[in-house]
Amino acid sequence: MAPGHVARPAVPEPAELAERLRIAIQDLLPALRGARGEHGDLTPSRQAALGALATQGPMRISALATRLGIALPTTSRMVDLLDASGWIERTPDPEDRRASLIALTDPGRELLRTVRREAATRLAARIEKLSPEERRTLYAALPALESLADSMGS
Repeated sequence: MAPGHVARPAVPEPAELAERLRIAIQDLLPALRGARGEHGDLTPSRQAALGALATQGPMRISALATRLGIALPTTSRMVDLLDASGWIERTPDPEDRRASLIALTDPGRELLRTVRREAATRLAARIEKLSPEERRTLYAALPALESLADSMGS
C-alpha cells in the first residue's frame, strides 16, 4: 500500500456512512441557506415548509407538521407567519369545511425559486473547486443520495 493511502472497506458500514454524510450535509447547509435575513423572515424551517408545499401541493397544517417532523403548534405558528408574509394562503378544505388547506402563493413560489437559484449558485461555486475526479465521484453518488432523500420523505 502506498504511503498516506488509507485502505477503505469494500462495503462501508452504514453507521460510518451515516456519520460522514451527516457531517458533510451539516457543513454544506450554511452555503445552501445563504446570509441570515437575506430574504426577510425566511428561516430554514420556513423555507422547508415552502419547499414541502411546492413539492406536495396544498395540504392541511397537520400533514405539513408530519412532513417536516415538527410539532403541530409550532407548525401552526409558522403557517401564521408565512400567511402574514403573503407566501402562503389558506383555503377551505373541500373534504372538510372545518379544516383548511395551505398552499403557496405566487410570491411564495417566486421567493422559493429565487432562494433555490441562489443556493445552487453558491453550491456550484464550491463544486467548481473540486477536481474533475471528485466531480465525477459526486455525480456518481447522486442516484444513491436521491434515493435516500426519497426514502426519508416517505
